Amino acid sequence: MNDLDPLRIEAELERLGASIGRPVVVAPVTASTNDDARRAASGGAPHGASFLADAQTQGRGRSGHAWHSPAGENLYLSVVLRPKLAPQALPPLALVLGVCVARVVDELLGASKASGPRAGVKWPNDVLVDGKKLAGLLVETALRGGAIDAVVAGIGLNVHASSFPEELASRATSLHVLGGRGLDRSSIAARLLVEIGRTVRVFEANGLDPFLAELDHRDVLRGVPIDVSGISGTAAGIDREGYLRVITSDGATHRIGSGSVTTHGPLGSPGTRVRGGPGAGEAEG
Repeated sequence: MNDLDPLRIEAELERLGASIGRPVVVAPVTASTNDDARRAASGGAPHGASFLADAQTQGRGRSGHAWHSPAGENLYLSVVLRPKLAPQALPPLALVLGVCVARVVDELLGASKASGPRAGVKWPNDVLVDGKKLAGLLVETALRGGAIDAVVAGIGLNVHASSFPEELASRATSLHVLGGRGLDRSSIAARLLVEIGRTVRVFEANGLDPFLAELDHRDVLRGVPIDVSGISGTAAGIDREGYLRVITSDGATHRIGSGSVTTHGPLGSPGTRVRGGPGAGEAEG
């Protein structure tokens, strides 16, 4: 299904008044859109330049994990960002981008304020619906002279896929599987870019604070027993610097800045809490 067209994306960006997204580069196939964006950034590509592909041969997520990237099915999007931020302020950006993706997913799936959100954020960089992974994010940074030169924000979003390889089938989903109708990758790309432009501006000005309440609402880990970075305990929310709080059996609270999470029990749903876990029901502040 060839519904990925740079001219249509640009027209939609214009219609929506997007602040980023141009130029738009769409490749039939590439190794990795993040690699394309990184090369362009080193050559002076402007803030907001976007790179997409119908298929990737070496798509990847965090820690080099392969990202299933067949042709015609999903959205592979990488954006060059040049935020006015100190390097130490950047780590929560992946969470902010997760909120962007979750908001657009809710729109596409018809979620409303009355029904509550469907898309959840799994620290540090995944978007889930009904406990299954729908999207992943990869943020890579280039520094120059100790300052941020460019950030490449990569998003992989499962759109049309109706099936997955056996090793992914029990833990992955797509907008199509979730009942999305009239799905169009060009339109989705434009909507994501509009949301990214808006939220990055807010993040530059105010950090993570404006997103904490929404992150708390969408956090699917809170109250869940987990292992992360050598710590075993119960996830207890995300703090204002983007760290995951984990409470161990001795009552100590640990702040985790990065790492892969292994869960031991069902994930929560957006707007709910897993009962009985330390920190359940607390508000972020």
